[in-house]
Amino acid sequence: MSNSLTVTLTGTTDLPPGKIAAVVTSLEMFARPPERPDPEGMEAFSLDPIDGGDVERYLAIYRLLGERWMWFSRLVKPRDELQAILSDPAVDLYAVHFEGRDVGLLELDFRVAGEGEIAFFGLDEPVVGKGAGRWLMNRALALAWAKPISRLWVHTCTLDHPAALAFYQRSGFAVFMRGIEIDDDPRVKGQMPADSVPHHPVIR
Repeated sequence: MSNSLTVTLTGTTDLPPGKIAAVVTSLEMFARPPERPDPEGMEAFSLDPIDGGDVERYLAIYRLLGERWMWFSRLVKPRDELQAILSDPAVDLYAVHFEGRDVGLLELDFRVAGEGEIAFFGLDEPVVGKGAGRWLMNRALALAWAKPISRLWVHTCTLDHPAALAFYQRSGFAVFMRGIEIDDDPRVKGQMPADSVPHHPVIR
């Protein structure tokens, strides 16, 4: 199969079977926004640094959060490449801990000088809608802007939680770019369970 595809800018482009597509929206900010108070009842949540060598813990959280939203980039990456990213001193990894278990992930990437990226930001479904998202974003912004950066950015896509884009905008990010991402469906290749992401059916 060819690795190229002509995309029409004025209509629908049909994808070959086994492919997926998403509209990716990128957002940025150039200064830390005004601090927002934590929601009430967040005392049981904590942010626990993940050792960059603990790939299994990282992937366990990644799968827990991502199998609903087609997170697969870390799953298809060769293990040595993933290990190199996670152990890079310019990449900060945190687990959100609640009631004795990991329920969220925050990955901050500072490998580009002068800027930071919220590479992954997610929470398990049972804690969504209870204020944990705002609690985690407050910490993400504090940690990121404690670094010597002048720009912080994040991206989301149409396969992600439908409230993600508006949440990032409320948090102080502004949209600066939109693109289309096309890739192999990881469920077809056995890299994610075949029944995951049911709102985006598999086409073989």
